[in-house]
Amino acid sequence: MQSLSGLVVLEFSRVLAGPWCTQQLADLGADVVKVERPGQGDDTRHWGPPWHGEGEDRVAAYFLAANRGKRSAAIDIAEPEGAETVRLLADRADVVVENFKVGALARYGLDAATLRARNPRLVYASITGFGQDGPRAHQA
Repeated sequence: MQSLSGLVVLEFSRVLAGPWCTQQLADLGADVVKVERPGQGDDTRHWGPPWHGEGEDRVAAYFLAANRGKRSAAIDIAEPEGAETVRLLADRADVVVENFKVGALARYGLDAATLRARNPRLVYASITGFGQDGPRAHQA
């Protein structure tokens, strides 16, 4: 049995910092569910070469490396039904990892305060370039 077996992680991240963080959690046995934009997914799905697969099934090796061991769910968080689906997933999660700009998830009701009000035991990790406050907090 792996050390994080039974831990449920909900991931809203893309490119490197968030996916690499949750990849390590998955490597240690956590059940990681990556929420991606329908029809597009994580930007890194298209960052090749090198590629794996052919045609419609072609995915960048970079994406596969940074997201191994995870399950993906295509959910449009900008739609009320999509945001509610994610809130329901967060109700059952142990951890949320996101790397949106500061305040971006609040407009969908997916910020730390909202999700923790529904699930007080939730650990909410926000990965940003410049922290949650200060003069550069709102920069990407």
